[in-house]
Amino acid sequence: MNFDFHLKFFFIDRRISVNIRWIQYAIILAVVVISTAAAYWGSRMILIGLVGAVAGIAGFLTLLRYPNVGFLLLFAGGMFLPFAGPGGFNASILTLILMIGLWFMDMFVVKREFKFVNSAPIRPAFYMLIVCVIAFAMGQIPWFVFANQAPLDAQIGGFAIYFFLVLAMIMTANVIREVRWLKIIVWTFIGLGFIYVLGRTLQLEIVDRIYAHGVYANSMFWMWMVTLPLSQAIYNNHLTLRSKAVLYGIVALTFYVALIQQNDWKSGWVPAGLVAAVLVGWKFRKVVPFTIPFVLMVVAYLAQELIATDDYSWGTRVDAWLVVLDISRVSPIIGLGFSNYYWYAQVFSIRGYSIKFNSHSQFVDIIAQTGILGLACFMWILFEIGRMAYRLMNQLPEGFAKAYAYGIFASVFGSLMASFLVDWLLPFAYNIGLDGVRASVLPWIFFGGLIAIEQIYLVNQKTDPASVRERRLRPVR
Repeated sequence: MNFDFHLKFFFIDRRISVNIRWIQYAIILAVVVISTAAAYWGSRMILIGLVGAVAGIAGFLTLLRYPNVGFLLLFAGGMFLPFAGPGGFNASILTLILMIGLWFMDMFVVKREFKFVNSAPIRPAFYMLIVCVIAFAMGQIPWFVFANQAPLDAQIGGFAIYFFLVLAMIMTANVIREVRWLKIIVWTFIGLGFIYVLGRTLQLEIVDRIYAHGVYANSMFWMWMVTLPLSQAIYNNHLTLRSKAVLYGIVALTFYVALIQQNDWKSGWVPAGLVAAVLVGWKFRKVVPFTIPFVLMVVAYLAQELIATDDYSWGTRVDAWLVVLDISRVSPIIGLGFSNYYWYAQVFSIRGYSIKFNSHSQFVDIIAQTGILGLACFMWILFEIGRMAYRLMNQLPEGFAKAYAYGIFASVFGSLMASFLVDWLLPFAYNIGLDGVRASVLPWIFFGGLIAIEQIYLVNQKTDPASVRERRLRPVR
């Protein structure tokens, strides 16, 4: 197999073909050079740098041939590589940017056309990207004379979080073209997440040292550790009873850690609990109307208990929301730009103090940074994802894909709850930050996976009837 490159630079126009054997020889040579350099200089930093360079080259070549492997590297790097650069820059955001870059290169260099899947959630996602670019430009305007703006690196970091996470959904929808790969991605995440949950259940402190803090300290990790296995256990009729029992066990252990061991952390179990309630309630929706009074009483009791046990926190959050929304009135349509309101906040007073603070709310953060337009696009994306999931729940054949659609449908409700609690889906630079991308990327990847399923089962069904007939005859497990 050869790798073909088209080199075009001024008067140079040449096609270059490199045999894969020469690439293998280059990797072997690089290993020898690393060993020699490490033995000669004896520097641990040099060794780490050289090993990282070789690993990066190997990963780059792997992604060129198997782009879907990038999702596995994204999970592994986010969970296990503690590396954090300036502002929290980490392996997850680096891998995500690399995957997006290679995807664009494939369209621009190889296919020579920019073509995206035609799906309802893609349009608001593109609008969100445009709003982010405009908001970043508007953020260079000093909105308040007596306050400093956020440093440029903080603005770039905030912009990168919004832009690349939304773009991750679009990329996933275009890159995944087989349900087999989506299965691998889902089961890999469940497997890696289960190892951590089991370690926490057994109170093994080593798991907290092995797994990166930005993963297990993020609400999205716990929510998806319930969403994916529970939806498959309830709605995937192709799974054996033993497999379903294992999945139910994973969900039970996840709730044990999130609800019992770390009960005070509401973001760890409230969104996950809501997802579980939607999945179970939808399964038994015929009897749900008879349980409404009981459910309302339980919800009212839990809401009162949650607020009562953390009264000061909720009170200060409400005050913060009001102040940030008041700040945002100077640019309500497109926002103040990324990270700026954190610095403007000290000009205003909250409970008698003039300090910098964040809103601890996804919705308020979006309004402050990208305005009403940004919030409209964000809600539009979730609406279209939820509507698509509902439609696919009724149209897909029994098996993994149908159960996946049920999970995504329930996850929209959990995502809204998580957004109400804290900025878990689109982290704020001065709160969850870049380190939170390790887990905040999960909803965007899995949302993109739903769009990929739509393309595989419904769009291709109209364009390639023969392949669909074959797919219908072969059960999806």
